[in-house]
Amino acid sequence: MTTQVRQVSGALTKVYGNLLETGDLEGLPPHQQEPRLLSRALTAQAVRIVTGFSPQDAARTVIDGHADQGIDAIAVVDGPDPHIYLVQAKWSPEGKAAADRKAVLELFAGLRLIDDEDFAPFNPRGRQLAEYAKTVMDRGPVPVTQVIVLMPPEEPGPGFMDALVNGEKEFNRYGDVLDHRIILAPEVWASVRQDLNPKPVELTTTLFPWFAISSPYESYQGVVSAEEVAEWAASGSDLFNLNIRNPLGRTPINNALIETLTEEPSYFWYFNNGITVLCDSVEKAQQNRRAPQHYPLTLTLHNASVVNGAQTVRSVAEALASDDGAAQAQIGVRIIVTGAAEDFARKTTQATNRQNSVVARDFIALDPVQAAIVEEMRAELGLEYSVRRSELEPPEETGCSVVEAACALACAHNDVQYAARMGVTLDVLWERGSQGIYDVLFRPQPGVYLLWNAVQVLREVRRSLYKLRSRYEGRGAALTEHGGYLITHLVFRLLDTEAIDEPDPDLRWCKEATRKTGDLVKQLLPVVAASIDELFTERSQIRAVCADVTRCRELSEHVLGIIRDGRSAKTQDKYRRAQLQRKRRRPNAVTVLVDKQVLGDGEPLTLKAGYPLEEEALRDWLAEDERRARATWVNHRTKPLLWAADGRQYSPSGLISRMWELAEWERRPVANQGTARWAVATGETLAELAWRVLNELEESAEEEPVS
Repeated sequence: MTTQVRQVSGALTKVYGNLLETGDLEGLPPHQQEPRLLSRALTAQAVRIVTGFSPQDAARTVIDGHADQGIDAIAVVDGPDPHIYLVQAKWSPEGKAAADRKAVLELFAGLRLIDDEDFAPFNPRGRQLAEYAKTVMDRGPVPVTQVIVLMPPEEPGPGFMDALVNGEKEFNRYGDVLDHRIILAPEVWASVRQDLNPKPVELTTTLFPWFAISSPYESYQGVVSAEEVAEWAASGSDLFNLNIRNPLGRTPINNALIETLTEEPSYFWYFNNGITVLCDSVEKAQQNRRAPQHYPLTLTLHNASVVNGAQTVRSVAEALASDDGAAQAQIGVRIIVTGAAEDFARKTTQATNRQNSVVARDFIALDPVQAAIVEEMRAELGLEYSVRRSELEPPEETGCSVVEAACALACAHNDVQYAARMGVTLDVLWERGSQGIYDVLFRPQPGVYLLWNAVQVLREVRRSLYKLRSRYEGRGAALTEHGGYLITHLVFRLLDTEAIDEPDPDLRWCKEATRKTGDLVKQLLPVVAASIDELFTERSQIRAVCADVTRCRELSEHVLGIIRDGRSAKTQDKYRRAQLQRKRRRPNAVTVLVDKQVLGDGEPLTLKAGYPLEEEALRDWLAEDERRARATWVNHRTKPLLWAADGRQYSPSGLISRMWELAEWERRPVANQGTARWAVATGETLAELAWRVLNELEESAEEEPVS
């Protein structure tokens, strides 16, 4: 099955699976039900393409089945410009459904029955729609289009087309009322992909005072009321589609914006840089033709996107929700009409976001490759893929972020240098150019099966290391902390990755690979630890070795040689912790992270459910407001979490308790470990970060040379 056909199949099943009439298919074996259901769904999609109907309305036009008289759907567009569409669809899982001349003749036979008002031969739904179609046709010369939708990508042969053209002559003797339209696989594929894209945003705004620039791009700049800006926020995240990041929620900076709006609204225009909006086109409503600048200008912006000032929009909306006085504020707004010039829009977004707080990763959101991956993940696997830095990390079962994907792809690369370079900082992932990592990972665009399979292996390695961490001490424990990317790379080298990028909707490769991963990690840990000691001495620093490209290359080949030669069983697991050894006391994670300045102010955090019962208890409450699962870090010793939902600071455990209370979880525990429930972008929790920092300090102390 080709990529296009596979994606169309998945999309049609998802959209129309519960909308179509399938009572006549009951009792048939699945291998017979599925193609018939997909044929009906394809028919409904064709109706949507030609009419613009909703999925529900399109499904109601389908009459395919017994006594359909060669017509799979009858779609009637009523109103001032009536139109009748008769649809016939041919589904093929291989994309090879032949254009059948006989089927064309059946389509014409069905049209003759409608034209002759002979409705009895149709099935009940067909009879009802045929009568409706005839009623509309009798109002005058109403156009009728026969729509044939086929899954092959190429046009039908001359015999098929001759049958269509010759049949139309019978109905066009007294005027052209009957024509045809052929819809092929690429158009169907484009339509289902379009359904997955965010809907264009339309904004209405009034500027006063204002001025305009006519070229090279039509632009407007002026002052907009806070009330109008707050209304924009109702468009949700679609309003920021071209931005490099979504609104960050409550941060100290955004709290300052809200404070100004509520306490000194008249000063807001002076203190704020304003908002930049791009749009494809604009409609103007001027109040005076002779001196338009002396009057307010109302603009309707089509396909609008805020490319700079997302934090301002969100802060204005939150301020007005809590204090009506904020409505007095005025906001500076700049509107640029790009005419859908994508390259110019991209350059404008980059230029308007050149601030110290914007990092290299933010600009990755403008890369068309990332937009293509978002579409492919949705169309092919039904998964989410978050790119912008402020977006919530999707739950593991529903998708992944660009950070996790880049880490996984770097580990899966045959050259260990990329896994090693991540050991210093993940910022290297976004570097461009000959020495950068980003283009190696995303040029050409990686397939979504490669990406998703790699992410699953990385996750399984992390889970395995987390389970094994308590079993090791000293250099072994340090390896579980700092060797994650190196070990993931070695796991990929030991797995059979020949089919990792093959289209596999059932994810068979993934299931088999993750099943093997846990055992491979157990096998690798003692071998890698012993090899580091052998190659670089027991005085070497584990963290430094795992982040050194040259040493990692030597180490990886040495380890793989041992494993492949079957010598791993002879390796002494000398850093394995004695089972009766007393456990080290859990550190105060907040104190460690603040003292060592591990996280910067504003670092985004996401909620990580502690266990299934808690996850189930909070699920619906969290779904009501996505901000409830987000916080940002503030380097404060007692209240380091600034909750996005209310803008207040909490201790990690205090915030979890507050959330349990607001969610009205009756069976909530008395205590909790809050630092184990908030995670940074890499997936590590605050507690795990604190342990890692402590291990680094202890390792450094142990390896400090004696003077």
